Amino acid sequence: MAQFEVVSSEGLKLIRCVIDNEVVKAESGALHYMFGKIELTSAAPSVGGFLKSLVTSEHIFRPTYKGTGEIFFGPPIFGEYEILDLSNEEWILDQGSYVCSDIALEIGAYRNKAVSAMFGGEGWFQTTVKGSGQVVIQAPGKIHRIELEGQKLSVDGKFAIARTAGVKFEVQKAAKSMLGSFTSGEGLLSTFEGTGSVLIAPVPNVFHNMISSISSMIPKGK
Repeated sequence: MAQFEVVSSEGLKLIRCVIDNEVVKAESGALHYMFGKIELTSAAPSVGGFLKSLVTSEHIFRPTYKGTGEIFFGPPIFGEYEILDLSNEEWILDQGSYVCSDIALEIGAYRNKAVSAMFGGEGWFQTTVKGSGQVVIQAPGKIHRIELEGQKLSVDGKFAIARTAGVKFEVQKAAKSMLGSFTSGEGLLSTFEGTGSVLIAPVPNVFHNMISSISSMIPKGK
């Protein structure tokens, strides 16, 4: 099985993947560099896959890397990378969180309910990973894992990174009444309820925040 590890240099982190006559899959554009006898393949999607990508805004191509050698996936970030071990289970990932994974894992899409999609900040569709193997995700800060056993987690903000498929995601009022919700200063909260795991990154890395702020101030080209 491919080996994934987080490596750090000059305060920046990236993913080192070692393969020995194996295949891994990654997000489009995730490659930083590689060496060894490795073949990169980016096959054209099926008609159904192409139409799904238009609806979900997912990348059409997710290249595969086959052979023997080392691959470094990025981009190098001040945030955090997390390696999840899946054992015949399914996770739902925040948009932009997926980096790379074992080829055995199935990558798909999950459609959120209309209200949750519009007000929860997660978008209409999120990425799903299903099966057994490892998947690498990224986050703006250190990831905390919360285990729910029929309980409810309420999040004020968009820092939930991933959840197991058995956890229900909804956007709800902070208080019982709409007036109470808005006068409390909280308004709407993202809620996660059920039995399973939720990954959150409540405190972004200070350098990640700095880079994000600088990037937002740079004028976008027309």
